[in-house]
Amino acid sequence: MFDQSAPEIEPLRAAYAAFNAHDIDAALALMTANVAWPKAFKGGFVRGPEAVRAYWTEQWSEINPHVEPVAFHREDDGRVLVEVHQVVRDLAGTVLADEHVGHRFTLEHGLIQAMEVCPLPASSPGA
Repeated sequence: MFDQSAPEIEPLRAAYAAFNAHDIDAALALMTANVAWPKAFKGGFVRGPEAVRAYWTEQWSEINPHVEPVAFHREDDGRVLVEVHQVVRDLAGTVLADEHVGHRFTLEHGLIQAMEVCPLPASSPGA
């Protein structure tokens, strides 16, 4: 884990805040032009900001996810693993999932180049 105010994590904090506010433009502004993003809700990946926009628009028409970062971990290869508390509700407000998961980010020049959903290390509190 590293200093929770480290500059590397500021774009990630901003991206989570934008996602939770459904502010797609603010979130996309933090991504590279060739960003690879997982379609965790459907499976597979999308590439590029407009594909992320289309995926999120579809996702939010069916479910209401809220993803709160809990801890940031620098990995040996330079990527950042974020432990998140994820609560997914249906559009009526019923909780469909309430869990801690990992999001692994690859950053390029301060922008998000890729994200993947991954298991948390066994030592993490939410694991």
